[in-house]
Amino acid sequence: MSQEIYTTEPEATRRSAGEAESSRASRGWWDRNADEYQSDHGAFLGDDRFVWGPEGLDEAEAGLLGPAESLSGLDILEIGAGAAQCSRWLAAQGARPVALDLSHRQLQHALRIGDEVPLVEADAGVLPFRDGSFDLACSAYGAVPFVADPVQVFREVHRVLRPGGRWVFSVTHPIRWAFPDEPGPEGLSVAASYFDRTPYVEQDEQGNAVYVEHHRTVGDRVRDVVAGGFRLVDLVEPEWPAWNNQEWGGWSPLRGNLIPGTAIFVCVRD
Repeated sequence: MSQEIYTTEPEATRRSAGEAESSRASRGWWDRNADEYQSDHGAFLGDDRFVWGPEGLDEAEAGLLGPAESLSGLDILEIGAGAAQCSRWLAAQGARPVALDLSHRQLQHALRIGDEVPLVEADAGVLPFRDGSFDLACSAYGAVPFVADPVQVFREVHRVLRPGGRWVFSVTHPIRWAFPDEPGPEGLSVAASYFDRTPYVEQDEQGNAVYVEHHRTVGDRVRDVVAGGFRLVDLVEPEWPAWNNQEWGGWSPLRGNLIPGTAIFVCVRD
């Protein structure tokens, strides 16, 4: 497949970015960077492991979707699945997962690893499924941080879930937006307002966004969950474990022992 090659580094800025621009940038970025991402992080993520974030919190330990033995026979939608590592773990528990991602190249990596999980290439804001198709939905750092309208995504998830269905998603912890995205000591001093919701955008020489990430405060996320039709039943902030000595972007043992890096929202469709 053809991919754009940039002769200069994209410019990092903070500016508005709507839904169409954000979606287009996300698809292009993940298609271009999927190979490097899987090469760098594939060993940590595993082929069939469900990890909620860089801290390494494992669903087998956390049970945020419910006890592993209760997942057997359930229809589960993974949103922003990447190479479908989480879906493979779900399948191993006897569930019937479907792995959805915006990026064609990420899904090619899913096929490279194995073809036991159904794959769907689609935008999280327009889910191509009938009402009430799934018992559970989950997303480990997928889609939610990159969309301009998270409520639209939540309403779509609500629509395709059956009553009582659980929706669990992880995102960068909102407090991290106040700190530089650096793993060392330079990343420990507040450098920006936590309350500045202006998106982080990397753009090319023509001003076109090639990467977009949207900041929401903790309160914003809670209100978005409620506006999407869900009830928030838990908010998990994983602590950095002693065994994990890796650095992953701005995540590191140094920072992880002082400030939270991930927020996991556990929601229920009544």
